[in-house]
Amino acid sequence: MSRQIVLDTETTGIHVDQGHRVIEIGCVELVNRKVTNNKFHCYLNPQRDIDEGAQAVHGITAAFLADKPLFPEVAAAFIEFVQGAELIIHNAPFDVGFLNKELQLCNQHWKPLSDYCRIFDTLALARKQHAGMRNNLDALCKRYGIDNTHREYHGALLDAYLLAQVYLSMSEGQRSLLDGLDRSAQAVFQQTSIQINEKRRKIVIKATLEEQQFHEEYLQKLQKQGKCLWSERRDG
Repeated sequence: MSRQIVLDTETTGIHVDQGHRVIEIGCVELVNRKVTNNKFHCYLNPQRDIDEGAQAVHGITAAFLADKPLFPEVAAAFIEFVQGAELIIHNAPFDVGFLNKELQLCNQHWKPLSDYCRIFDTLALARKQHAGMRNNLDALCKRYGIDNTHREYHGALLDAYLLAQVYLSMSEGQRSLLDGLDRSAQAVFQQTSIQINEKRRKIVIKATLEEQQFHEEYLQKLQKQGKCLWSERRDG
């Protein structure tokens, strides 16, 4: 049995060496490349302010986190969930660096995360497969035709579900995560989207003229190499 855990975090800021903390952990389980109903998700009280820039991305406020547990209270459950699995993370050094710092601050003799599980970085894979292109999660969702219109803010659990679809597509597996789920698991995904995004303000980011021009040039390049389904669908 192959067990993988797709993981994402949200934080108070981007610099772990400046004392920023993890405020949300989201994990989705894959067994033999199929998502299960088994997941790990928690919000955490960071006991510090949240940078305005970070809050603009994930929409999580200090007031919302005030009654949430501290990381030491969930550390054992988190390690138990990921232990022995392969972690699938987009830009793994960022998330792993923050989680290792949280484990260190627990003062409970926790080891670095890599001592409990293997770690696979999907950003490194994306840069290898799509050199010179944008490879953030939004860009990859567009590239692989993965619907993320329900995603108004970044959220660790919701992004983990999206990353699972991206990873399966990039690694030449099942193209649609929901196609491989039973009805109960599909309901979990849809309900997660609703719960995470309710009461959050929708932000629409349109492509710049430069990005549109890059896209057109890329499609023309594909057309010269053979049939380009994107162009045919658009022209049809």
